[in-house]
Amino acid sequence: MLVTAFKGNRELYDLTANPLLIRDGLTLEHFTSLLSNTFFLTWLRNSFVVSTVVTLITLGISVPAAYAVTRLRLPGQNGLALGVFLAYLVPPTLLFIPLARLMASLGLLDTLLALILAYPTFTVPFATWLLMGYFKGIPKDLEEAAMVDGASRLRALWAVVLPVASPGLITVTLFAFTLSWGHMIYALAFISQSTQKVLPVGLLTEMVRGDVFFWGPLMAGALLSALPVLLLFAFLNRYFVSGLTAGATKY
Repeated sequence: MLVTAFKGNRELYDLTANPLLIRDGLTLEHFTSLLSNTFFLTWLRNSFVVSTVVTLITLGISVPAAYAVTRLRLPGQNGLALGVFLAYLVPPTLLFIPLARLMASLGLLDTLLALILAYPTFTVPFATWLLMGYFKGIPKDLEEAAMVDGASRLRALWAVVLPVASPGLITVTLFAFTLSWGHMIYALAFISQSTQKVLPVGLLTEMVRGDVFFWGPLMAGALLSALPVLLLFAFLNRYFVSGLTAGATKY
């Protein structure tokens, strides 16, 4: 991907050239073509908006849900926990047709809101299941001590449990963001207007026309779309390790 993005078309389609080397020098023509002839920057913005909002929704739902299942005495609690996991196992290939009809009935096709509402169907169940396992490993004594000192359960969750569970929260954040960033099926089924597409669908539909693959711009777009995720992992990896250390100290 990296080599192809910076390789000229003459060398790119030369069957005698080494595919892993650039012989004729670096070129930025594929990046120029991508930025000037497509809606790449619009797709990039759409992906950021969808992935960020979906991540916030996932955290907002999965954290209280996982905490309630692991800490509160609820009727049918074990069945609820199993149901959360089974919901994650339902593949999107079975859901995109009924979800597409639902979005059409709501008038949300060709809008980013359709993706924002659909993506949590696969991010929330997994995030809830993951956090349930993490919360179970946190001693109840920590929050009970806070509640004895006068804190409410919500305050104990915010000030005591969540800081200890920071590695799990960061893992959920990475999972929700990256899965939303690269998801294809719902975005391909719900969005057809070029200016509303997200990166994976935009690159697939605009850079592949029939049996013609525009490999240079396609690889340039794939390289640029991979950078935000790589930077996110590089940035949060430090906090993930520090969160593990902090959690071990508090234990």
